Amino acid sequence: MIIEGVKGVPKFLCDELEAKQSKYCLCIPVINEGDRIVNQLKRAMVSNINSLIDIVICDGGSTDGSTNRELLSKLGVNTLLIKQDIGKQGAQLRMGIWWALNRGYEGIITMDGNNKDSIEDIPKFIEKLDEGYDFVQGSRFIKGGKAINTPVIRYLSVRLIHAPIISITAKHTFTDTTNAYRGYSRKYLLHPNVQPLRDIFMSYELLAYLSVRASQLGLRVCEIPVTRSYPKKGKVPTKISFIKGNKELMLILFKNLRGDYIPKC
Repeated sequence: MIIEGVKGVPKFLCDELEAKQSKYCLCIPVINEGDRIVNQLKRAMVSNINSLIDIVICDGGSTDGSTNRELLSKLGVNTLLIKQDIGKQGAQLRMGIWWALNRGYEGIITMDGNNKDSIEDIPKFIEKLDEGYDFVQGSRFIKGGKAINTPVIRYLSVRLIHAPIISITAKHTFTDTTNAYRGYSRKYLLHPNVQPLRDIFMSYELLAYLSVRASQLGLRVCEIPVTRSYPKKGKVPTKISFIKGNKELMLILFKNLRGDYIPKC
């Protein structure tokens, strides 16, 4: 089924492999993640995660076979969404958020699809959403969290630049602000002063914005410990280029600080 013509939502193909099973869904944006997303989903099956939450793959247009329908069905995926429009991660998340809200989920958990994050910790996010938290940030830097093989430049960038700026913007202290492993309540995403379904969120703007808007509005927020593990050797799994990508991230950070993404309503 093709979804198009919805304001603030990219055109996308929706392939529901199973009916809605759970109260929450896990949206995983991917593009050509290969064995990384396959291994991540296998870990989810071992930990019985797919029986606790509906897993939704938000594909940006993979061509490597990792989002093959039959493969994903065997790996316990509930729904496959395939973007047919412009935009990067922000567009993928917008199609996932719109679809999840329209399907009636009470909250959405997001995480990267490169097998760096502890998918086994999904129950912690569910617990916090059940307790009434509106924004739940996973952190490898708080007690109980684990940062494994984090590249030094990334560690310093998060701890000394990204997290302080996000915390100032949010008026709340967060420690692991580049981590896309988060939970959002339905209440937060539908708040009239949030409005995540806007075309200005094309790349990493939406992650930065949703990191700060909940606490700005006085909603309930918290961090929970998670594990983020980088491979010991080889290329670091990321879609952010060292110069251009990081320059874009810094620009987004300061636009966010300035309030550029707050809806004018």
